Amino acid sequence: MIKQKHIMLLALWALFWPSISKGQTETPLPQQLTLEQCVEFALKNNPTIKQSLIDEEIGEREIKSSLSGWFPQISTTFGLDDNIKLRTQAIDGNLIAFGQKYNSSLLLQVNQTLFNRDQLFASKSADNIRTGLTKNIEEVKISTAVNVSKAYYDILLTYEQLNILNENLSRLQKQYNDARNRYESGLVDKTDYQRASISLSNVMSNRNRVKNSLNSKFFYLKQLMGFPQEQEFTLDYNYDLMEQQVFADTTETLSVENRVEYQFLENQVDLLNIQTNYEKWSYIPTLSAYYNYNWLFFNNDFSSLYEQSYPTSAVGLSLSLPIFQGGKRTQNIHIAELKEERSQIDLINLRSQINTEYEGALADYKSNYFEWQIIRENMEMASEVYDIIKLQYDEGIKAYVDLIVAETELRTAQLNHYNAIYQLLVSKLDLEKALGNIEIN
Repeated sequence: MIKQKHIMLLALWALFWPSISKGQTETPLPQQLTLEQCVEFALKNNPTIKQSLIDEEIGEREIKSSLSGWFPQISTTFGLDDNIKLRTQAIDGNLIAFGQKYNSSLLLQVNQTLFNRDQLFASKSADNIRTGLTKNIEEVKISTAVNVSKAYYDILLTYEQLNILNENLSRLQKQYNDARNRYESGLVDKTDYQRASISLSNVMSNRNRVKNSLNSKFFYLKQLMGFPQEQEFTLDYNYDLMEQQVFADTTETLSVENRVEYQFLENQVDLLNIQTNYEKWSYIPTLSAYYNYNWLFFNNDFSSLYEQSYPTSAVGLSLSLPIFQGGKRTQNIHIAELKEERSQIDLINLRSQINTEYEGALADYKSNYFEWQIIRENMEMASEVYDIIKLQYDEGIKAYVDLIVAETELRTAQLNHYNAIYQLLVSKLDLEKALGNIEIN
Protein backbone atom coordinates (compact mmCIF):
# COMPACT_ATOMS: atom_id res chain seq x y z
CA MET A 1 0.00 0.00 0.00
CA ILE A 2 2.82 2.41 0.90
CA LYS A 3 4.63 1.52 -2.32
CA GLN A 4 1.50 2.31 -4.37
CA LYS A 5 1.19 5.72 -2.67
CA HIS A 6 4.82 6.50 -3.51
CA ILE A 7 4.20 5.60 -7.14
CA MET A 8 1.12 7.84 -7.26
CA LEU A 9 3.03 10.77 -5.72
CA LEU A 10 5.84 10.35 -8.23
CA ALA A 11 3.33 10.29 -11.09
CA LEU A 12 1.64 13.48 -9.87
CA TRP A 13 5.05 15.18 -9.43
CA ALA A 14 6.03 14.24 -12.99
CA LEU A 15 2.70 15.55 -14.27
CA PHE A 16 2.87 18.95 -12.58
CA TRP A 17 6.65 19.50 -12.61
CA PRO A 18 6.74 21.37 -15.99
CA SER A 19 4.22 23.96 -14.81
CA ILE A 20 5.90 24.30 -11.42
CA SER A 21 9.36 24.77 -12.91
CA LYS A 22 7.96 27.23 -15.45
CA GLY A 23 6.41 29.29 -12.68
CA GLN A 24 9.72 29.33 -10.83
CA THR A 25 11.75 30.50 -13.84
CA GLU A 26 9.39 33.28 -14.99
CA THR A 27 10.71 36.73 -14.13
CA PRO A 28 8.05 38.85 -12.39
CA LEU A 29 7.03 42.00 -14.22
CA PRO A 30 8.50 45.15 -12.68
CA GLN A 31 6.19 47.61 -10.98
CA GLN A 32 8.16 50.74 -11.89
CA LEU A 33 9.68 51.26 -15.33
CA THR A 34 12.19 53.68 -16.75
CA LEU A 35 12.02 54.77 -20.38
CA GLU A 36 14.85 52.38 -21.26
CA GLN A 37 12.98 49.48 -19.62
CA CYS A 38 9.77 50.36 -21.47
CA VAL A 39 11.60 50.39 -24.82
CA GLU A 40 13.46 47.17 -24.00
CA PHE A 41 10.21 45.46 -23.03
CA ALA A 42 8.51 46.71 -26.21
CA LEU A 43 11.31 45.41 -28.44
CA LYS A 44 10.67 41.94 -27.05
CA ASN A 45 6.89 41.95 -26.75
CA ASN A 46 5.42 44.42 -29.26
CA PRO A 47 2.94 42.48 -31.47
CA THR A 48 4.13 44.11 -34.70
CA ILE A 49 7.75 43.21 -33.92
CA LYS A 50 6.72 39.63 -33.14
CA GLN A 51 4.90 39.49 -36.48
CA SER A 52 7.96 40.80 -38.34
CA LEU A 53 10.12 38.17 -36.61
CA ILE A 54 7.69 35.46 -37.72
CA ASP A 55 7.79 36.93 -41.24
CA GLU A 56 11.59 36.64 -41.11
CA GLU A 57 11.34 32.99 -40.10
CA ILE A 58 8.80 32.34 -42.88
CA GLY A 59 11.13 34.05 -45.36
CA GLU A 60 14.09 31.98 -44.21
CA ARG A 61 12.14 28.76 -44.66
CA GLU A 62 10.97 29.89 -48.10
CA ILE A 63 14.62 30.51 -49.05
CA LYS A 64 15.58 27.02 -47.87
CA SER A 65 12.63 25.58 -49.76
CA SER A 66 13.77 27.30 -52.97
CA LEU A 67 17.39 26.22 -52.54
CA SER A 68 16.38 22.61 -51.92
CA GLY A 69 16.09 22.18 -55.70
CA TRP A 70 19.89 21.96 -55.92
CA PHE A 71 19.83 18.70 -53.93
CA PRO A 72 19.07 15.36 -55.60
CA GLN A 73 15.34 14.78 -56.03
CA ILE A 74 14.48 11.15 -55.30
CA SER A 75 11.07 9.69 -56.06
CA THR A 76 9.47 6.29 -56.44
CA THR A 77 6.46 5.18 -58.46
CA PHE A 78 4.49 1.96 -58.10
CA GLY A 79 2.08 0.62 -60.72
CA LEU A 80 -0.25 -2.40 -60.96
CA ASP A 81 -2.32 -3.26 -64.05
CA ASP A 82 -4.93 -5.93 -64.68
CA ASN A 83 -5.12 -6.29 -68.48
CA ILE A 84 -8.73 -7.37 -68.83
CA LYS A 85 -8.36 -7.71 -72.60
CA LEU A 86 -4.88 -8.16 -74.08
CA ARG A 87 -3.78 -6.52 -77.31
CA THR A 88 -4.19 -8.87 -80.28
CA GLN A 89 -2.42 -8.67 -83.63
CA ALA A 90 -2.65 -10.75 -86.83
CA ILE A 91 0.64 -12.40 -87.84
CA ASP A 92 0.77 -14.72 -90.89
CA GLY A 93 -2.97 -15.06 -90.76
CA ASN A 94 -2.96 -16.04 -87.10
CA LEU A 95 -4.34 -13.89 -84.25
CA ILE A 96 -1.75 -13.67 -81.50
CA ALA A 97 -2.29 -12.03 -78.07
CA PHE A 98 0.60 -9.96 -76.68
CA GLY A 99 1.45 -9.40 -73.04
CA GLN A 100 0.49 -10.89 -69.70
CA LYS A 101 -2.76 -10.46 -67.78
CA TYR A 102 -1.07 -8.86 -64.74
CA ASN A 103 1.67 -6.23 -64.98
CA SER A 104 3.38 -4.35 -62.14
CA SER A 105 6.33 -1.97 -61.83
CA LEU A 106 8.34 -0.20 -59.15
CA LEU A 107 10.37 2.77 -60.40
CA LEU A 108 13.13 4.52 -58.44
CA GLN A 109 14.03 7.86 -60.03
CA VAL A 110 16.89 10.21 -59.05
CA ASN A 111 17.15 13.66 -60.68
CA GLN A 112 19.97 16.14 -60.14
CA THR A 113 19.62 19.72 -61.39
CA LEU A 114 22.80 20.93 -63.08
CA PHE A 115 21.47 24.26 -64.33
CA ASN A 116 18.05 25.77 -63.86
CA ARG A 117 17.29 29.50 -63.83
CA ASP A 118 14.81 29.15 -60.96
CA GLN A 119 17.50 27.57 -58.80
CA LEU A 120 20.08 30.13 -59.93
CA PHE A 121 17.69 32.96 -59.00
CA ALA A 122 17.07 31.35 -55.59
CA SER A 123 20.83 31.19 -54.93
CA LYS A 124 21.61 34.75 -56.02
CA SER A 125 18.59 36.38 -54.34
CA ALA A 126 18.82 34.58 -50.96
CA ASP A 127 21.11 37.15 -49.32
CA ASN A 128 19.03 40.09 -50.61
CA ILE A 129 15.82 38.55 -49.33
CA ARG A 130 17.41 37.98 -45.91
CA THR A 131 18.67 41.57 -45.86
CA GLY A 132 15.22 42.88 -46.74
CA LEU A 133 13.61 40.91 -43.91
CA THR A 134 16.26 42.15 -41.45
CA LYS A 135 15.79 45.77 -42.54
CA ASN A 136 12.04 45.43 -42.17
CA ILE A 137 12.47 44.23 -38.56
CA GLU A 138 14.88 47.09 -37.88
CA GLU A 139 12.42 49.65 -39.26
CA VAL A 140 9.57 48.25 -37.15
CA LYS A 141 11.77 48.32 -34.04
CA ILE A 142 12.81 51.94 -34.65
CA SER A 143 9.18 53.03 -35.10
CA THR A 144 8.20 51.12 -31.96
CA ALA A 145 11.01 52.69 -29.90
CA VAL A 146 10.06 56.20 -31.07
CA ASN A 147 6.33 55.68 -30.44
CA VAL A 148 6.93 54.17 -26.99
CA SER A 149 9.18 57.10 -26.08
CA LYS A 150 6.57 59.63 -27.20
CA ALA A 151 3.83 57.83 -25.25
CA TYR A 152 6.13 57.71 -22.20
CA TYR A 153 6.85 61.46 -22.43
CA ASP A 154 3.14 62.16 -22.85
CA ILE A 155 2.40 60.42 -19.54
CA LEU A 156 5.23 62.32 -17.84
CA LEU A 157 3.73 65.57 -19.15
CA THR A 158 0.39 64.53 -17.69
CA TYR A 159 2.06 63.74 -14.34
CA GLU A 160 3.62 67.20 -14.22
CA GLN A 161 0.32 68.82 -15.17
CA LEU A 162 -1.31 67.00 -12.28
CA ASN A 163 1.42 68.13 -9.89
CA ILE A 164 0.94 71.76 -10.96
CA LEU A 165 -2.82 71.53 -10.68
CA ASN A 166 -2.55 69.89 -7.25
CA GLU A 167 -0.23 72.65 -6.05
CA ASN A 168 -2.56 75.31 -7.44
CA LEU A 169 -5.52 73.55 -5.89
CA SER A 170 -3.89 73.63 -2.45
CA ARG A 171 -2.98 77.27 -2.91
CA LEU A 172 -6.46 78.22 -4.16
CA GLN A 173 -8.10 76.28 -1.34
CA LYS A 174 -6.11 78.33 1.18
CA GLN A 175 -6.95 81.54 -0.66
CA TYR A 176 -10.61 80.59 -0.71
CA ASN A 177 -10.57 79.91 3.04
CA ASP A 178 -8.77 83.22 3.71
CA ALA A 179 -11.20 85.16 1.49
CA ARG A 180 -14.21 83.58 3.17
CA ASN A 181 -12.81 84.31 6.65
CA ARG A 182 -12.23 87.94 5.67
CA TYR A 183 -15.75 88.21 4.32
CA GLU A 184 -17.25 86.68 7.46
CA SER A 185 -15.12 89.07 9.51
CA GLY A 186 -16.56 91.99 7.53
CA LEU A 187 -13.20 93.07 6.11
CA VAL A 188 -14.15 92.54 2.44
CA ASP A 189 -17.27 91.90 0.39
CA LYS A 190 -18.26 88.46 -0.84
CA THR A 191 -16.89 88.88 -4.37
CA ASP A 192 -13.38 87.88 -3.28
CA TYR A 193 -14.33 84.45 -1.97
CA GLN A 194 -16.81 83.97 -4.87
CA ARG A 195 -14.00 84.57 -7.33
CA ALA A 196 -11.84 82.18 -5.31
CA SER A 197 -14.62 79.60 -5.47
CA ILE A 198 -14.86 79.95 -9.27
CA SER A 199 -11.08 79.58 -9.69
CA LEU A 200 -11.07 76.61 -7.32
CA SER A 201 -13.85 74.88 -9.29
CA ASN A 202 -12.08 75.47 -12.61
CA VAL A 203 -8.84 73.98 -11.34
CA MET A 204 -10.67 71.00 -9.84
CA SER A 205 -12.37 70.40 -13.20
CA ASN A 206 -9.06 70.61 -15.08
CA ARG A 207 -7.39 68.28 -12.63
CA ASN A 208 -10.18 65.74 -12.98
CA ARG A 209 -9.95 65.86 -16.77
CA VAL A 210 -6.16 65.42 -16.76
CA LYS A 211 -6.33 62.66 -14.15
CA ASN A 212 -8.91 60.69 -16.15
CA SER A 213 -6.78 60.95 -19.30
CA LEU A 214 -3.95 59.07 -17.56
CA ASN A 215 -5.78 55.75 -17.76
CA SER A 216 -6.20 55.84 -21.54
CA LYS A 217 -2.60 57.00 -22.02
CA PHE A 218 -1.31 54.09 -19.95
CA PHE A 219 -3.44 51.67 -21.98
CA TYR A 220 -1.94 53.11 -25.18
CA LEU A 221 1.59 52.70 -23.81
CA LYS A 222 0.83 49.12 -22.76
CA GLN A 223 -0.49 48.41 -26.25
CA LEU A 224 2.73 49.68 -27.84
CA MET A 225 4.84 47.69 -25.37
CA GLY A 226 2.84 44.48 -25.59
CA PHE A 227 2.43 44.80 -21.82
CA PRO A 228 -0.47 42.90 -20.15
CA GLN A 229 -3.41 45.32 -19.92
CA GLU A 230 -4.46 43.97 -16.53
CA GLN A 231 -0.98 44.52 -15.06
CA GLU A 232 -0.33 47.91 -13.44
CA PHE A 233 2.95 49.80 -13.35
CA THR A 234 4.22 53.31 -12.72
CA LEU A 235 6.95 55.33 -14.39
CA ASP A 236 10.36 55.76 -12.86
CA TYR A 237 11.93 58.98 -14.08
CA ASN A 238 14.20 61.80 -13.05
CA TYR A 239 12.74 65.09 -14.23
CA ASP A 240 16.00 67.01 -13.90
CA LEU A 241 17.81 64.35 -15.94
CA MET A 242 15.05 64.36 -18.52
CA GLU A 243 15.35 68.14 -18.87
CA GLN A 244 19.06 67.70 -19.56
CA GLN A 245 18.27 65.27 -22.39
CA VAL A 246 16.46 67.82 -24.54
CA PHE A 247 19.67 69.04 -26.17
CA ALA A 248 20.51 67.77 -29.66
CA ASP A 249 23.39 68.39 -32.03
CA THR A 250 21.87 70.58 -34.75
CA THR A 251 25.18 70.77 -36.66
CA GLU A 252 25.22 67.08 -37.59
CA THR A 253 25.09 66.50 -41.34
CA LEU A 254 22.39 64.27 -42.77
CA SER A 255 23.58 61.05 -44.40
CA VAL A 256 20.65 59.49 -46.25
CA GLU A 257 22.43 56.12 -46.33
CA ASN A 258 21.99 55.86 -42.53
CA ARG A 259 18.22 55.62 -42.88
CA VAL A 260 16.96 52.04 -42.74
CA GLU A 261 14.21 52.88 -45.26
CA TYR A 262 16.83 53.91 -47.80
CA GLN A 263 18.89 50.79 -47.11
CA PHE A 264 15.78 48.66 -47.58
CA LEU A 265 14.96 50.28 -50.92
CA GLU A 266 18.58 49.94 -52.10
CA ASN A 267 18.32 46.24 -51.34
CA GLN A 268 15.08 46.05 -53.35
CA VAL A 269 16.83 47.69 -56.31
CA ASP A 270 19.52 45.00 -56.17
CA LEU A 271 16.83 42.33 -56.00
CA LEU A 272 15.12 43.75 -59.09
CA ASN A 273 18.46 43.66 -60.90
CA ILE A 274 18.69 39.94 -60.13
CA GLN A 275 15.10 39.58 -61.38
CA THR A 276 16.11 41.17 -64.70
CA ASN A 277 18.98 38.71 -65.04
CA TYR A 278 16.57 35.90 -64.19
CA GLU A 279 14.40 36.83 -67.16
CA LYS A 280 17.49 36.93 -69.42
CA TRP A 281 18.47 33.45 -68.24
CA SER A 282 15.28 32.12 -69.87
CA TYR A 283 17.27 31.76 -73.13
CA ILE A 284 19.72 29.38 -71.43
CA PRO A 285 18.83 25.65 -71.54
CA THR A 286 17.76 23.73 -68.46
CA LEU A 287 20.15 20.87 -67.79
CA SER A 288 19.71 17.97 -65.39
CA ALA A 289 21.06 14.46 -64.86
CA TYR A 290 18.96 11.45 -64.01
CA TYR A 291 19.23 7.85 -62.96
CA ASN A 292 16.42 5.33 -62.68
CA TYR A 293 15.95 1.70 -61.81
CA ASN A 294 12.68 0.02 -62.74
CA TRP A 295 11.54 -3.39 -61.46
CA LEU A 296 9.04 -4.95 -63.91
CA PHE A 297 6.73 -7.81 -63.00
CA PHE A 298 4.27 -9.66 -65.30
CA ASN A 299 2.46 -12.94 -65.11
CA ASN A 300 -0.89 -14.46 -66.09
CA ASP A 301 -1.33 -15.67 -62.52
CA PHE A 302 -1.70 -12.93 -59.92
CA SER A 303 -0.38 -15.10 -57.07
CA SER A 304 2.87 -15.60 -59.00
CA LEU A 305 3.19 -12.01 -60.18
CA TYR A 306 6.04 -10.98 -57.87
CA GLU A 307 8.03 -14.23 -58.02
CA GLN A 308 10.19 -13.03 -60.89
CA SER A 309 11.31 -9.46 -61.72
CA TYR A 310 12.71 -8.09 -64.97
CA PRO A 311 14.58 -4.92 -63.99
CA THR A 312 15.66 -2.11 -66.29
CA SER A 313 17.97 0.79 -65.48
CA ALA A 314 19.17 3.96 -67.19
CA VAL A 315 21.37 6.99 -66.56
CA GLY A 316 21.53 10.12 -68.68
CA LEU A 317 21.26 13.85 -69.21
CA SER A 318 18.20 15.94 -69.98
CA LEU A 319 18.50 19.22 -71.88
CA SER A 320 15.47 21.45 -72.40
CA LEU A 321 15.20 24.76 -74.30
CA PRO A 322 11.96 26.39 -75.42
CA ILE A 323 12.68 27.64 -78.95
CA PHE A 324 9.78 30.03 -79.55
CA GLN A 325 7.19 31.35 -77.06
CA GLY A 326 5.58 34.11 -79.08
CA GLY A 327 7.91 36.81 -77.73
CA LYS A 328 7.00 36.15 -74.09
CA ARG A 329 10.60 36.01 -72.89
CA THR A 330 11.48 39.30 -74.60
CA GLN A 331 8.50 41.07 -73.07
CA ASN A 332 9.31 39.71 -69.59
CA ILE A 333 12.85 41.08 -69.90
CA HIS A 334 11.52 44.53 -70.87
CA ILE A 335 9.06 44.45 -67.94
CA ALA A 336 11.86 43.58 -65.50
CA GLU A 337 14.07 46.36 -66.90
CA LEU A 338 11.26 48.91 -66.55
CA LYS A 339 10.63 47.84 -62.94
CA GLU A 340 14.32 48.27 -62.26
CA GLU A 341 14.27 51.74 -63.84
CA ARG A 342 11.21 52.65 -61.78
CA SER A 343 12.95 51.54 -58.59
CA GLN A 344 15.81 53.94 -59.34
CA ILE A 345 13.26 56.78 -59.50
CA ASP A 346 11.79 55.55 -56.19
CA LEU A 347 15.28 55.73 -54.70
CA ILE A 348 15.75 59.33 -55.88
CA ASN A 349 12.29 60.26 -54.60
CA LEU A 350 12.97 58.66 -51.21
CA ARG A 351 16.22 60.58 -50.91
CA SER A 352 14.27 63.80 -51.52
CA GLN A 353 11.60 62.81 -48.97
CA ILE A 354 14.23 62.05 -46.33
CA ASN A 355 15.91 65.41 -46.91
CA THR A 356 12.54 67.16 -46.60
CA GLU A 357 11.75 65.19 -43.43
CA TYR A 358 15.11 66.10 -41.95
CA GLU A 359 14.75 69.82 -42.72
CA GLY A 360 11.27 69.81 -41.19
CA ALA A 361 12.44 67.94 -38.07
CA LEU A 362 15.42 70.29 -37.67
CA ALA A 363 13.22 73.38 -38.04
CA ASP A 364 10.70 72.01 -35.51
CA TYR A 365 13.44 71.23 -33.01
CA LYS A 366 15.03 74.66 -33.30
CA SER A 367 11.63 76.37 -32.97
CA ASN A 368 10.64 74.25 -29.98
CA TYR A 369 14.02 74.80 -28.35
CA PHE A 370 13.71 78.58 -28.70
CA GLU A 371 10.10 78.50 -27.49
CA TRP A 372 11.09 76.36 -24.47
CA GLN A 373 13.74 78.90 -23.44
CA ILE A 374 11.25 81.80 -23.71
CA ILE A 375 8.54 79.92 -21.83
CA ARG A 376 10.98 78.89 -19.09
CA GLU A 377 11.93 82.54 -18.58
CA ASN A 378 8.24 83.50 -18.56
CA MET A 379 7.52 80.87 -15.92
CA GLU A 380 10.28 82.19 -13.68
CA MET A 381 8.95 85.74 -14.06
CA ALA A 382 5.35 84.62 -13.47
CA SER A 383 6.46 82.88 -10.27
CA GLU A 384 8.25 86.01 -9.11
CA VAL A 385 5.25 88.22 -9.97
CA TYR A 386 2.90 85.90 -8.11
CA ASP A 387 5.06 85.93 -4.95
CA ILE A 388 5.17 89.74 -4.96
CA ILE A 389 1.42 90.18 -5.57
CA LYS A 390 0.60 87.53 -2.97
CA LEU A 391 2.70 89.43 -0.42
CA GLN A 392 1.04 92.74 -1.40
CA TYR A 393 -2.42 91.19 -1.22
CA ASP A 394 -1.72 89.81 2.27
CA GLU A 395 -0.68 93.35 3.30
CA GLY A 396 -3.83 94.81 1.75
CA ILE A 397 -2.04 96.69 -1.03
CA LYS A 398 -3.36 94.65 -4.00
CA ALA A 399 -6.93 93.63 -4.78
CA TYR A 400 -7.92 89.98 -4.90
CA VAL A 401 -8.55 90.16 -8.63
CA ASP A 402 -4.84 90.95 -9.10
CA LEU A 403 -3.97 87.82 -7.13
CA ILE A 404 -6.29 85.69 -9.28
CA VAL A 405 -4.73 87.07 -12.46
CA ALA A 406 -1.23 86.33 -11.15
CA GLU A 407 -2.32 82.85 -10.08
CA THR A 408 -3.77 82.13 -13.53
CA GLU A 409 -0.70 83.46 -15.31
CA LEU A 410 1.58 81.33 -13.14
CA ARG A 411 -0.44 78.17 -13.72
CA THR A 412 -0.57 78.83 -17.46
CA ALA A 413 3.18 79.48 -17.56
CA GLN A 414 3.93 76.27 -15.64
CA LEU A 415 1.70 74.17 -17.88
CA ASN A 416 3.17 75.79 -20.98
CA HIS A 417 6.66 75.04 -19.68
CA TYR A 418 6.06 71.31 -19.31
CA ASN A 419 4.20 71.17 -22.60
CA ALA A 420 7.18 72.90 -24.24
CA ILE A 421 9.54 70.29 -22.78
CA TYR A 422 7.32 67.52 -24.12
CA GLN A 423 7.23 69.09 -27.59
CA LEU A 424 11.00 69.57 -27.49
CA LEU A 425 11.64 65.94 -26.52
CA VAL A 426 9.29 64.72 -29.27
CA SER A 427 10.93 66.96 -31.88
CA LYS A 428 14.34 65.68 -30.75
CA LEU A 429 13.14 62.10 -31.31
CA ASP A 430 11.89 63.06 -34.78
CA LEU A 431 15.24 64.71 -35.55
CA GLU A 432 17.23 61.67 -34.39
CA LYS A 433 14.95 59.42 -36.46
CA ALA A 434 15.38 61.66 -39.51
CA LEU A 435 19.17 61.47 -39.09
CA GLY A 436 19.01 57.68 -38.75
CA ASN A 437 20.53 57.86 -35.26
CA ILE A 438 17.98 55.69 -33.44
CA GLU A 439 20.05 52.68 -32.36
CA ILE A 440 18.25 49.41 -31.72
CA ASN A 441 20.08 46.49 -30.12
